[in-house]
Amino acid sequence: MSTNQAARITGVLFILAAVSSIVGLLLYGPILNGDDYLKQGSEHGNQIVLGAVMELILVVSAVGTATTMFPLLRKYNETIALWHVCFRFLEAVVITIGIVGVLSLLTLGREFAAGGALDAASYRAAGTLMHGVHDWTFLLGPNFMLGINTMMYSYVFYRSRLLPRFIPILGMTGAALVFVAAMLEMFGVFPQVSAWGAILSLPVFANEMTLAVWLLARGFDKSALASLSLSKRKSEALAG
Repeated sequence: MSTNQAARITGVLFILAAVSSIVGLLLYGPILNGDDYLKQGSEHGNQIVLGAVMELILVVSAVGTATTMFPLLRKYNETIALWHVCFRFLEAVVITIGIVGVLSLLTLGREFAAGGALDAASYRAAGTLMHGVHDWTFLLGPNFMLGINTMMYSYVFYRSRLLPRFIPILGMTGAALVFVAAMLEMFGVFPQVSAWGAILSLPVFANEMTLAVWLLARGFDKSALASLSLSKRKSEALAG
């Protein structure tokens, strides 16, 4: 794959990840919101499944960005490139666990509706547990792990000058803020879905969209790529 192809694919995947994550969360509405979520979830089963499909697209997109950026990141620092791939895969795994939790909640809702709401307390106890699985994976994946991943690739882009420096600066700022947001949410300072959570997450979203548009329109800086390739060859020659 050429560098230009990798840049375009990475840009498309970032946009796809952002759109699918937002659409998926909106489609999950009936089963995640309100007191009557078991009944509402069963009545909107296809919508919930479609939301899960959107999140699976998010998972594929996240893994895709890691693999398309790896050859470029490793030219600057192979260790950071490997860390980025591993943590991005871990983010994808955590999100997948959340998807399983939501689909399990849908199954529970269908059983609840079919049983005529008998033993409602037990169903709601199980539903609360599955809600917790989704909430914690939503916090650890798209917030905690995302902050680590974004910091890694933004740092490499900043040092290597593969992109204009305002983009990785925005990326590192957004990564730090979304990581802080995740920590504050973990300790209950404010809830996951809140004004503060949205404010602290906005810069990392702006970074991903800015990065995606730049990669689609301009790609990576050719002189920086040439410099990285030359440095890589010199390092390999010295190592050999």
